Amino acid sequence: QLQASGGGLVQPGGSLRLSCTFSGSTVEHDMIGWFRQAPGNEREGVAILSRRDRSTTYANSVKGRFTISRDNAKNTVYLQMNSLQPEDSAVYYCATRQRRLVLSARLDAAQYDVWGQGTLVTVSS
Repeated sequence: QLQASGGGLVQPGGSLRLSCTFSGSTVEHDMIGWFRQAPGNEREGVAILSRRDRSTTYANSVKGRFTISRDNAKNTVYLQMNSLQPEDSAVYYCATRQRRLVLSARLDAAQYDVWGQGTLVTVSS
């Protein structure tokens, strides 16, 4: 129900845009967002969007550099990533949760029930 794409190799300081197309029941889920997992690390929340009120939540490490957005006509959520750094290298996943979460829980990967396959982002010169 979730299909992520857009990963690749980019130089430090460069940009990438990830896309996540959703379908079926996930169209009505309130929370949708992006997570990432680097080798040896836990999966961490990056950016979350609420369908109901369009509020966004970002990890501190990406604030000001990443932007999450949604195109309802295309059932797609995007993650625009600018000023990429090597520490942003990871497999990026999109995920949804049917019910709304309080702000403090939105970046917690354990709260999300539907996951797409990952797309690899490598930032390297």
